[in-house]
Amino acid sequence: MGIIRSGFSLIAGTVLGIYIAQNYNVPNIRKLANTGLVMAKHIEENYRKPKKREDDD
Repeated sequence: MGIIRSGFSLIAGTVLGIYIAQNYNVPNIRKLANTGLVMAKHIEENYRKPKKREDDD
């Protein structure tokens, strides 16, 4: 019985996901994640502490 229940929930979730993706405006998660990474890199580069130089002595 366990495999039938888990298989049913997997199939039901897949069908529901396909229905939602086709009928609603769902954002592209990969594009959203890439945009977040680019923004995080930009912020890190702008606000990073400058490296200490050994030659300044």
